[in-house]
Amino acid sequence: MDRYNSSMHALQLCSQSGGETRRPLLEVPTAELLAWLHAQGQAPFRACQIRRWLLAGRATAFEQMSDLPKQLREQLAAAFRPLGSDIVCHRISRDGTHKLLLRLPDEQVVECVLLQEANRRTVCISTQVGCGMSCVFCASGLGGLVRNLTAGEILEQLIHARNLLPTEERLTHIVVMGMGEPLANLDTLLEALAVATSPQGLGIGARHVTISTVGLPAKIRRLADLKKQYHLAVSLHAPNDELRSRIVPTNDKMGLTALLEAADYFYATTGRQVTYEYVLLRDLNDQPAHAVALTQLLRGRQAHVNLIPFNDVTGLPYRRPTQQALTDFVAILRGAGLSVKVRKRKGADIDAACGQLRRAALAELPQPGGVVGPGGAGLPAGADQRSAPQDN
Repeated sequence: MDRYNSSMHALQLCSQSGGETRRPLLEVPTAELLAWLHAQGQAPFRACQIRRWLLAGRATAFEQMSDLPKQLREQLAAAFRPLGSDIVCHRISRDGTHKLLLRLPDEQVVECVLLQEANRRTVCISTQVGCGMSCVFCASGLGGLVRNLTAGEILEQLIHARNLLPTEERLTHIVVMGMGEPLANLDTLLEALAVATSPQGLGIGARHVTISTVGLPAKIRRLADLKKQYHLAVSLHAPNDELRSRIVPTNDKMGLTALLEAADYFYATTGRQVTYEYVLLRDLNDQPAHAVALTQLLRGRQAHVNLIPFNDVTGLPYRRPTQQALTDFVAILRGAGLSVKVRKRKGADIDAACGQLRRAALAELPQPGGVVGPGGAGLPAGADQRSAPQDN
């Protein structure tokens, strides 16, 4: 039995208790945990031990923390939860992609995706429950924004995904391309990424983190000023304001000029090449004239274009571009000297596009669930299947 099927049989679904009052441990500030340990008569170094078990030791229960005194493990179990989120659905694609639907302490659900390719182990994470950007082709925003995620809830996505890997493997990359607008929850995201990239955390290199944004110019500039080595991906989707405002309604408030100036500032400040993501929608933004306009828009910029052919979604009027339209679009961009990559379709059979599984499940949760093995369970095809951008 391969390890994907083994994980199917091993996974146990944990139901949330309606009367749960214990706080998830990753939501407890270090100073508060130290004070709690002191009250229990425990040494301060125990705080590092406990967090190390969660972040590096793959512990999902306090009883697994074998170098802690038995009494302390019992006290921890009475006061805290190791993790606040539960896996309510775990799907595995034929290509090895895993998609998790996680239930949070307030019964909201979010998604994350583990992508496996060659020696890369990439997690696509969410930053919000729902999304307020209202991009017309995206399932994440169909129900609007519910709330921001906490730093602990962002980290737990990484932990759940990492725990699916064999013990000899580790996460190598993070793409913040799941549900929500990351820059609208920037401070919390940065708090989570600080732990994820710390040697005492998950040890993922900062240059292997990509933050994708529809484009909040002021937040892009603030991120640049922090001079982190995170990679920036801007969801462009159109070469002019009129068309972009139809596809990304929030463009009315910012405009392409302010967005591109902020992206230029990010490159000048950090030295990190900016990726421009462009979802191709048949007959809407995939024609040769659009490609020519895009080359003019990005001319002179140190830019990489990530083209994402739309995958048809039941209930939405948009369609995948024809292969000829895709080929012609790529040829025009490359002919103008732009760096171009067409995103591979990953996890199409398990609804790996952000927001789709959550949308389909909301009417059914909470119900008993679990892993659906290779092939998925036949929900609508994905909108834009996730893959990790190449390092630049």
